[in-house]
Amino acid sequence: MTKFLLLVVLILIGPLIPTGAFPRPGVDCDYSLEYPSGSICCLNCPAGTRKASPCTGAGEEGKCEECDDGTYTEHGNGLSQCFKCTQCRSDEEIESPCTHVQDAKCQCKPGGFCAPDQACEACKKCSRCKKDEEIVRNCTSTTNTECKKKQPGPDSPSANSLMIVPSLLIPTFIIIGVIIFAVWRCRRTESVRNPPDRRKAGKHDGEYCPTECGETQSCLNLSRTLEDVEFPTLVAVNGEVSLRKCFEYFDEIDYSHHNRFFRRLGIVDNVIKSKDHLSYEDKIHDLLTIWVEKEGREATLNDLLRALRDLNQRRTAETVKEKAVLNGHYSVER
Repeated sequence: MTKFLLLVVLILIGPLIPTGAFPRPGVDCDYSLEYPSGSICCLNCPAGTRKASPCTGAGEEGKCEECDDGTYTEHGNGLSQCFKCTQCRSDEEIESPCTHVQDAKCQCKPGGFCAPDQACEACKKCSRCKKDEEIVRNCTSTTNTECKKKQPGPDSPSANSLMIVPSLLIPTFIIIGVIIFAVWRCRRTESVRNPPDRRKAGKHDGEYCPTECGETQSCLNLSRTLEDVEFPTLVAVNGEVSLRKCFEYFDEIDYSHHNRFFRRLGIVDNVIKSKDHLSYEDKIHDLLTIWVEKEGREATLNDLLRALRDLNQRRTAETVKEKAVLNGHYSVER
């Protein structure tokens, strides 16, 4: 009964009580610039300081004190205590020291690394390249050592093994000899299978040279024809998509020929150097993408293979060609 009577009294006199008689439950401040203090908003203390006492009037700044040594605040705030500076671990060294407005930054000591996109509870030990590998990029505080298989030298077992099967090299030497001999002396040779009677009046068919050839262009055509027979033209199965899918095969390029290859494609040194921070595979992919965008529809895999052959990287060109055909990205022109 008593509770009922109190409820009736509140209902009757409630509208007569002024709204300012009770404090507001909260205050709406712009927290990027202010902090609440009772029923008012005070301006934040600057970075590097903390709140010693709040303001007495709305929109004013209270008393702020500089953070003690070993503590900091990076932004304006209404905190009563500054944050404690980070202490580097035993396997880390200080990259930048702690100040009143910035926490300390740590990095792995030389010989260790931590990937920035992974939690780093302890620095990992940098890898060492194996005996049959060479360094592509040295280990840093955020990346591991990158290695690449060494190309076999003239005295290596893999190179010496080629001497066991000289019959595989004989056809190549014969073709090269025929081209040099035909262009240099411009004479008919028995190696050219097209007989002289195929010559049309006033023209050379470009497949042989007469005994005393006076037309240099016909001799050059002979060189191109023999080269085309020796290294076929490839046709893309799916246009530029096929070309881009073959980028990964160019990891076979000898690292020592890398810059010469891209210069051959018309890419300037500044662009090549701008990709040095990438891994070897990513660098190859990015520079080939730049070349495709520069050449547009004229870009073909045949151009890349020709650039390799011009640098005497025929074995690499053969490997790329075989992978492109084997994986169904290209077919041999009939």
